[in-house]
Amino acid sequence: MAKEIILTSEGKEKLEAELLELETVRRIEIGNRIRVAREFGDISENSEYDDAKNEQARIEGRITEISQILANASLVELPKRQSRVVVGSNVTVQMDDGTERRLTIVDAAEADSSSGRISHESPVGAALLNHKKGDTVQFEAPNGKTMQLNILKLG
Repeated sequence: MAKEIILTSEGKEKLEAELLELETVRRIEIGNRIRVAREFGDISENSEYDDAKNEQARIEGRITEISQILANASLVELPKRQSRVVVGSNVTVQMDDGTERRLTIVDAAEADSSSGRISHESPVGAALLNHKKGDTVQFEAPNGKTMQLNILKLG
């Protein structure tokens, strides 16, 4: 049985846009690269051809991956007022060092820690789930250190 995938509407839109780009623009670009590389002659020793074929395989793999995510995903709809952290929640937390950070709890399929979108399966995301504003949560970081977050705001 496939793992359940939960997407926010924003995450679904991003994946649909990426899929469209890959299927329309990138496939054509890579097809042209392969055609040009074939014109160089012997493909057995043609690094441009090999690179293009590897890139084509990567693109096709990503197309398959996104298609499967979209086919199997359920869309999370958040209530206007949230009392507890759930997948899709926006949470403002105070870190151990006193800094504040706004996080969005998402499925691993749309996680991007650089933009504050963390997986509900990550140590931080899992620790925050089902907690409410004012709670202090502890979790073990990948380096083994115990960390603490204070939930300042939901939404």
